[in-house]
Amino acid sequence: MGILSVIDRLDDQAVRNIILFLLWADYLWETYLSIRQYRVATKAQQIPNQLKDVMKKEEYDKAREYSLAKLKFGFVKDAESIIVNTIVLHQAFLATVWNFTEDLNPFSDEVSTSCIWLILLQLFSTIIDLPFNIYYTFVIEEKFGFNKQTPGFFIWDKIKQFLVFQVITAMIASIVIVVIKNGGDYFFIWLWAVVGVITLILLTIYPAVIAPLFDKYTPLPEGALRTDIEKLASSLKFPLSELYVVEGSKRSSHSNAYFYGLFKSKRIVLFDTLLAKDDGSGCKDDEILAVLSHELGHWSRNHTIKNLIIVQINLFLLFSVFGAIFKYPKLYTSLGFYKSKPVLVGMFVVLQYVMMPYNTVLSFLMTVLSRKFEFEADDFAVQLGKGAALERSLLKLNKDNSGFPVHDWLYSVWHYSHPPLLQRIEALREGVKRFEGKKK
Repeated sequence: MGILSVIDRLDDQAVRNIILFLLWADYLWETYLSIRQYRVATKAQQIPNQLKDVMKKEEYDKAREYSLAKLKFGFVKDAESIIVNTIVLHQAFLATVWNFTEDLNPFSDEVSTSCIWLILLQLFSTIIDLPFNIYYTFVIEEKFGFNKQTPGFFIWDKIKQFLVFQVITAMIASIVIVVIKNGGDYFFIWLWAVVGVITLILLTIYPAVIAPLFDKYTPLPEGALRTDIEKLASSLKFPLSELYVVEGSKRSSHSNAYFYGLFKSKRIVLFDTLLAKDDGSGCKDDEILAVLSHELGHWSRNHTIKNLIIVQINLFLLFSVFGAIFKYPKLYTSLGFYKSKPVLVGMFVVLQYVMMPYNTVLSFLMTVLSRKFEFEADDFAVQLGKGAALERSLLKLNKDNSGFPVHDWLYSVWHYSHPPLLQRIEALREGVKRFEGKKK
């Protein structure tokens, strides 16, 4: 812990400045990448040659304007975020809220004080972000035809999200504090095991119990599409137990499909916006099957399990570092905590600030891995003979979602967990050629 002995010789302001430096370095890097993408989107006024036969000029222009609008919004939102974070750190806001919470809390124990503290911070964050959420939903998304929410639906949805999140957060925080306080010198091992169990529980109950609180899920009606999906799942020995359509059109016209569930009970969910409509939006049955073939490719190639293993290894590392340094006084005094050293604050500082460089690198590596998995899932669909249909579905979904197909290479590499559209189409076409060649 030589680095800690060096930091120990610094005063609280110097330590706080180091944290601020890391935050601002991250902000400036992200802003630089966004500026690169903004310049590319501004200059790219002509449809790429690969899309001239499948994308109309008005569709391309709409996607370009939508991309620029989101980038402009991001500039303002990111600037607000870094300013708020700077003020919070400089003014010891976290400690101020903690002291207020201690005076407010009649029980005066760390568990209940920490839970109330988290609720107050989340309430502050929600209020600060609310104008931006309103603008993004009712100005940007509304302008480009994606918003389907009424003001009443939006307000009630935000209230439900806040309440449900606070209940889950309070429960997890309480368990975490108890484990840390009573786990002994090697509490981080117990903490890792407990959080792993909690993660599996949430993965199981969230789609089945919590998600229906916000959106309506109904079984996919009997018909050709349902029969074809069940045949596809059966041919791959995918343990399909339920097949749902979620009413995503109540909040947005964006499309998606996914599966969830552990072990031998899997559920497939289709957004109603994914299904073909009279206005030509959505996908035909063979295209939906191609999208699901891609999703089942993730299951067949064990991508979900691999990601889960990586997450658990990462958590063990993070908790180990936290266990080694969380009692270090500077973690608390640099943020204004002179009287008490709440373990939840120590965890926040270590995981959010101390490990920031590591988290940034890991996030980039996970993005690279995710793109690799996406190509593998696409290839899986190709091997099922659905490459051409998958290409058509990607083009339709890109059009329906107004996805802009031109990207700065560095922005794309850093941010996109899915390969850009043009790269996916090129890889699909090459895969289809190889597949057709093998058939001959």
